Amino acid sequence: MRALILIVIAVAVTACAQLPSLPLVTHHASPKRADKVVHTSAQWKRLLTPAQFSVLRGEGTEAAFSGAYWNNHQQGVYYCAACGNPVFRSSDKFDSGTGWPSYVRPYDDKSVWIREDDSLGMQRIEVMCAKCDSHLGHVFDDGPTDRGGLRYCINSVSLTFKKKS
Repeated sequence: MRALILIVIAVAVTACAQLPSLPLVTHHASPKRADKVVHTSAQWKRLLTPAQFSVLRGEGTEAAFSGAYWNNHQQGVYYCAACGNPVFRSSDKFDSGTGWPSYVRPYDDKSVWIREDDSLGMQRIEVMCAKCDSHLGHVFDDGPTDRGGLRYCINSVSLTFKKKS
């Protein structure tokens, strides 16, 4: 029984550690923008709550089902909590069952950028705000196939929301 448990754990870790075969171009550097927001770590600490700083600047992750937006069904736009850049639309949000807000695509092709993330012994693709380079979450290839197959798994604490009027 113990050997079976170890085999199951090894398979699960191996599956999670593989870089998804996503139809996305990852970048090695932040895109250049005229409106780029740049602050020192000390300035970010003053501007953000401790939870926001941990996720947005420290690349942390909030606990599943704990964030403000995982179950939000209102129509509107989600913005980066660090700089106010629009990053996702509610029309692209879906219930992934993961406990984090999930979207099939970003707000537009200039709102986020992605890069390879090999932290925690896994290979994933990290989603960053294109305006301030804050960590938003990760993108996976297990989204709805009828909507492109991607799942942008985003931390609620990295977002603010403005309801459509």
